[in-house]
Amino acid sequence: MDSSGPDNLDNYGDPGGPDRIDDLGGLDRRIADCRACPRLVAWREEVARTKRAAFNDWTYWGRPVPGYGPPDARLLIVGLAPAAHGGNRTGRMFTGDRSGDVLYQALYDIGLTSQPTSVSAGDGLELYGVRVTSPVHCAPPANKPTPAERDTCRPWLVRELTLLRPTVRAAVVLGAFGWQAALPAFAEAGWTVPRPRPAFAHGTRVSLGGLDLFGCYHVSQQNTFTGRLTPDMLREVLRAAADAAGLPGRK
Repeated sequence: MDSSGPDNLDNYGDPGGPDRIDDLGGLDRRIADCRACPRLVAWREEVARTKRAAFNDWTYWGRPVPGYGPPDARLLIVGLAPAAHGGNRTGRMFTGDRSGDVLYQALYDIGLTSQPTSVSAGDGLELYGVRVTSPVHCAPPANKPTPAERDTCRPWLVRELTLLRPTVRAAVVLGAFGWQAALPAFAEAGWTVPRPRPAFAHGTRVSLGGLDLFGCYHVSQQNTFTGRLTPDMLREVLRAAADAAGLPGRK
């Protein structure tokens, strides 16, 4: 793992800032070079050095994790942040952890992925009309980014939304933190967010004018192990969002 960062770039990994990037591939590469939040940089790299015993033979990614999915996605899924031994290990959103197991199984069940599992960046997983991202791209200590870290990372999400705007028609936001981070980003990217801003709730649906925004409990172990979020509940929200996005899928 290279922890030195690129030369001659600002903390966002781009001399001109995220708003100067004109394609998702370029955005993903710049995100992976970001070093804007010292606490997150230190934590993600410490986790990559020390590892978890079960993954001792892995070379951890240990960098910001960019979004994953086609550049013409019609449906966007917005999470929270990469898991220390999931995305921070594998380099792909919701890959290599229990939360990803639940999410990708549900997407497979409704016909939006090529396979039900996501274990590594080279496992052949394809997403059909769906892109997965998060408002914070580095694994945070205790899975809790600070509001300042969320706000520092927002320009990446705003630019991603802007680049997806020609095709994206629906978005599912997982959890209240993601909801609070996503609403101002959607507004900055040009959609109309109602005022007062709608509160997060599981199953809520809000029209932003050309895009339908859905709330869903996060696919965390805390929610899925306790039954707060069941597979049926998750599939129900994802199917509604896929319908709103005009994706065929499976009923």
